[in-house]
Amino acid sequence: MFSDKDNINILTSLLITHGVRYAVICPGSRNAPIVHNLASCGQIKCYPVTDERSAGFYALGLCLAVNSPVVVCVTSGTALLNLAPAVAEAFYQNLPLIVVSADRPLQWIDQLDGQTLPQANIFGNFVRKSVNLLEPTDEEHHWYCNRLVNETLIECVKGSCGPVHINVPITEPLYQFNVNVLPTERKIELLSVSSIDEESLKLQLSPLFNSVGKAERPLIIIGQQKPSASLTIALKRLHAQQYVVLYEPLSVERGEGYIEEMMQLIGDDKAFLPDFILYIGGHLVSKRVKQFLRKTRNAECWIVNSEGVLYDTFMNLHGVIQADSNAVLSALPCKGETEWFEQWENLKQKARKHRVEFQPQYSSMLAVKQFETLINQVESECVVHYANSTSVRLGCIYAQHFVFCNRGVNGIEGSLSTAAGYSLATKQRVFCVIGDLSFFYDQNALWNQNLGGNFRILLLNNGGGGIFSKFEGLKDSPVRQQMVMAEHTTTAKGVCHDNHIRYLSANNESSLEQALHALVFDNSPQPMLLEVFTDVKNEMKIYQDYFRTI
Repeated sequence: MFSDKDNINILTSLLITHGVRYAVICPGSRNAPIVHNLASCGQIKCYPVTDERSAGFYALGLCLAVNSPVVVCVTSGTALLNLAPAVAEAFYQNLPLIVVSADRPLQWIDQLDGQTLPQANIFGNFVRKSVNLLEPTDEEHHWYCNRLVNETLIECVKGSCGPVHINVPITEPLYQFNVNVLPTERKIELLSVSSIDEESLKLQLSPLFNSVGKAERPLIIIGQQKPSASLTIALKRLHAQQYVVLYEPLSVERGEGYIEEMMQLIGDDKAFLPDFILYIGGHLVSKRVKQFLRKTRNAECWIVNSEGVLYDTFMNLHGVIQADSNAVLSALPCKGETEWFEQWENLKQKARKHRVEFQPQYSSMLAVKQFETLINQVESECVVHYANSTSVRLGCIYAQHFVFCNRGVNGIEGSLSTAAGYSLATKQRVFCVIGDLSFFYDQNALWNQNLGGNFRILLLNNGGGGIFSKFEGLKDSPVRQQMVMAEHTTTAKGVCHDNHIRYLSANNESSLEQALHALVFDNSPQPMLLEVFTDVKNEMKIYQDYFRTI
């Protein structure tokens, strides 16, 4: 029988699944449920050692002897501090020591209760990873706990190995052992590639390639990454082999992604759910595609990145591949599913047709559509940055070229400064498409004498944070417009005058067309800014009409 604490059972199950076979255990009451599980599972050999400082070095010696991860388990309070010398030694010897500490509930830390001190992250830089396993209360918390343990056990053995710390807060009662069997927990694999030639890749990544071979509905999805000619070549090959590949303008040098449009067309149709997912790159702008792919709990999902970092974006990750993503894409077997491929191609054709035919009224959407039409004529001579929020979402609809965007954290600050900084190091024209809140937040980016005529700004000024108007629940709030949307009547004209920026403006279709042409094509010794004034009340309606009428 095992403990009734879910976090302890998840931990025990994954220690076994990841091949941990040895543990040094120290006496204590708070860690008794963990010790009970480790000793009762039958697959981990436990060695009791009373002195925690000595126990740490016992575990270190075991690591050296068996050349694999070893657990050292202690109770709450100062017991954990006694492991510091052994942890530091393991760090500098690159030994896979797994520190498991029991802890008091978070709410009782530093409240003059017994054996309570802040244990999470207590070893600082001497461990590769430190996690805090709160007791799960629902399915998402269970997934989170599972993910944290997988991340930590992978980090322990990745590369040259190193110590990790798993802290386990446990509520009372402590000693209820009424669970018959340990849960079957998802194990996330790590595959590290030492050579990128095609034959070596096929051998080292055989689990991945075997899964691709069995899949009937494989899907490749590409998040944000730097532009890459080798990725462009790989994508052409994958398309020719009828692989379904989803991407956004933040991912590829040139292409039409239509992710949001296809998600709208799919709705709840389960026929489009994949049975295998390969994810490369970073962030995705589309929230819909993330929500859609989180429904595929039975699909096998792998992520590829050169650092071997575990990102469980779709909540169904099976493995992490530490390798060059373009090399992995190039080595994928010649397998495509014609019916599956055509299913998605039909969606893409519908989305493309709608994008061409939909004529937005005067709005930010119209401004971006016309801007991108002009950019297509000079694409090789320019670089385009989009700011976060509505701007980049409009860019994902109309851009057919690579888009730069500060998508790492998705903040509104710094988009203008990033584009301005880029313009200093190139003779190409650098465009920044930005909303009013982002612009005025970062207006000091223009306070720089090094900016030249190659820097151009398309400022979409609808008098507030228009994206917040889409949230139905906010409509009834009396503070929505002033406090949340931050409505204003500010214009960039004075900012441009003070910083010697050539200023253009538009407030209707006729003036927009003329000003956009000047922004894109005119030669100028100084930076240029086009401020497009629109009505915030109509902005979101037009954007939503685009998807509603698809």
